[in-house]
Amino acid sequence: MSKLKKAMEKAKVARNVVSPDFIKDEEGLSAVLGHYAEKHAQVRKEISPTYSRTRIVDIDERVLEKNKIVSLFHERAMTDQLKILRTQVLNRMKQLGANSLLVTSADPGVGKTLTAINLAVSISQEVDQTVLLVDADLRTPSIHRYFGLDISKGLADYLLHQAELPDLLLNPRIENLVVLPAGNGLPNSAELLGAPRMESLVKEIKGRYTDRFIIYDSPALLSCADPLVLSGFVDSLLLVVEAEKTSTKDIRQAFEVLREKTIIGTVFNKAKG
Repeated sequence: MSKLKKAMEKAKVARNVVSPDFIKDEEGLSAVLGHYAEKHAQVRKEISPTYSRTRIVDIDERVLEKNKIVSLFHERAMTDQLKILRTQVLNRMKQLGANSLLVTSADPGVGKTLTAINLAVSISQEVDQTVLLVDADLRTPSIHRYFGLDISKGLADYLLHQAELPDLLLNPRIENLVVLPAGNGLPNSAELLGAPRMESLVKEIKGRYTDRFIIYDSPALLSCADPLVLSGFVDSLLLVVEAEKTSTKDIRQAFEVLREKTIIGTVFNKAKG
């Protein structure tokens, strides 16, 4: 049995998570969330969706490991830290009655997209959750590359009325996870993301399934208007910063820009010690 298949089997029974105030993995990553909610106890109904129009694509587990999509590989210490992050995010989102989350950062290149992907994969392993991961970075799409996929169409094509949503959705053979890639990069992304067609799409995918959790990966907050535009449609935001790279000034500016938005916490990436 391959590592990927073993990981999928383990995911069905591995539900032990904790919520420390400060976490750290072997590479020095630490994740800090500013808000916590008590763990809830409830009877869960296991979900096993079937896909009709959603395209199922094969992925290479070696590509996943190389690109640090570690949520599927339970022998990795970092996977436990992602489970902690998952638990804190889900608890806070439940407290808010929310199911859509925008992952952004103050500056580019701080691990924002990888955080969004690993969080989505980790949440998909919950027995009562399905996840839609949306690449809303229409300027520099990258989620498909992390999965080792050669994709030419996606969200951009839908917004340009050149494709219908069901024809763009992908299942990378990870149970309960569907990906909406961005497609080719576009220079006028802010205008498209702020258009009524995008607002309608967000509302439609948010309300269609009660068990669905939606994660949007967006560009860096201080580099363009895209995440601020998209933040008007989603429930909450998660901010990713990098130790010794993201300046205090940029963090303050990011929080100032988002002062009227619901930020559930901050992921502090690549901390040393």
